[in-house]
Amino acid sequence: MAKTKMDQYITDFLEYLEVERGRSPRTIRNYHFYLRRFADWAKVASPALITTEMIRKYRLWLNRIAQGREEEFMKKSTQNYHLIALRSFLKYLSRRDVPSVASEKIELSKQPQRVVEFLDEDELTQLLAQPLRISEGLVALRDRAILELLFSTGMRVSEATNLKIEEVNLKRYEFTVRGKGDKPRVVFLTDRAKQAVQEYLSKRRDLSLFMFVSHDRAKGGRKEAGPLTPRSVQRMVERCATAAGITKHITPHTLRHTFATGLLREGADIRSVQSMLGHESITTTQIYTHVTNKQLRDVHKKFHPGAKE
Repeated sequence: MAKTKMDQYITDFLEYLEVERGRSPRTIRNYHFYLRRFADWAKVASPALITTEMIRKYRLWLNRIAQGREEEFMKKSTQNYHLIALRSFLKYLSRRDVPSVASEKIELSKQPQRVVEFLDEDELTQLLAQPLRISEGLVALRDRAILELLFSTGMRVSEATNLKIEEVNLKRYEFTVRGKGDKPRVVFLTDRAKQAVQEYLSKRRDLSLFMFVSHDRAKGGRKEAGPLTPRSVQRMVERCATAAGITKHITPHTLRHTFATGLLREGADIRSVQSMLGHESITTTQIYTHVTNKQLRDVHKKFHPGAKE
């Protein structure tokens, strides 16, 4: 089948994301999937044939198609991922003066406000203590270092697993990490995190450049060991949470949430927390404010009849 103008523009857009915008391979794969789904549904040979009515019907189709064996409908958040990709594609076309419908015509679906899961002080203490209780040797030291690092810095699990030893400045208690979109930000180490990382590294005998690697004896020498995968870290966190008796669904990202809520509860300003998390928009950071609003708590304590002595 001959390649249409629509196909060529989608290819051009994905290459633009890769080269000009520096998007990750995963983001490009996702955008490719979303745009191909739209193109296959719309069956238009050129972007000029896309109309607002077509987009309305596409949104209706996304809202009605069933996902998986349980016949569950697509989540609003997933629908929005499709629409965001299409809106970005249309913005790209507009900048290139390619006729099509205006990107502003696409509004995202309303969805319930996101509620974040985080650990309270006792749960956090129990979780951080588990590696040395349920594991031994290098594995125990590594897992403790991972947990302490995630909580100290608020790093994403993918950022931690890609971290190299030379990138971490233990003397200065801070280092630069590159997050989404390859954007750099500074993160900071607590005394506990520094000590845990230092102790783990002091026991390492492999030559791997990565901060966190597998220590599977069955695989023999691992001089060229690659990094742990995010999935491996997730399984470790789940084991520690179960051993700690925590009934919440805990993931590595829960430590990132706990990091952010802890800072805000202690009085940190939201702009600083935004910078430390590496959020492009402060709207993303604001998901934490509903659980950390000290002012509202003080108002309740001062004025609620049942709270008065």
